[in-house]
Amino acid sequence: MSVRPAWEVKEAGGVTAWFTARLSFPDGARVEMLAVVSEGRLSLEDVRAQPPLSLDDLAELADWIEGPLFEACGAAPEPPVGALPYERPSGPWPARRARPVWPHGVEGRRLVAEEYLAAQRSGHDPVLAVMCATGHSRRQSLRLIAGARDAGLLTPRHTRR
Repeated sequence: MSVRPAWEVKEAGGVTAWFTARLSFPDGARVEMLAVVSEGRLSLEDVRAQPPLSLDDLAELADWIEGPLFEACGAAPEPPVGALPYERPSGPWPARRARPVWPHGVEGRRLVAEEYLAAQRSGHDPVLAVMCATGHSRRQSLRLIAGARDAGLLTPRHTRR
């Protein structure tokens, strides 16, 4: 992970500083962030990931970047009462993909259809279910669903007259 100062604004009561941070994984996935430190508080202004992160990955990302960002930005986190001080994880970054591996071809279309139908039966948004399962964007998930429809695994969207 690399953290670099971006810019700083001096106000009457203090200083607000922005930092850019980049996290790269061995499989080529990357996450870029813009963090701001103001009045001793650190917050993320912008997060961009390629490929997109799921909500679970985003929550895990917060655990990984908190310590290094606080160290680089000069803001000390306030630990909860009774908590142990922060310790940076030892060893290399975890060898994992930012997006789950999704099979191609017939097997992938079958899994997309299963996710879609399961979400539909439970009353949830089927497209969102496919997005969460595959880790793809909405547009790519709609393409996968269309492929499953074309393969006959899902009913046609519109009845032809």
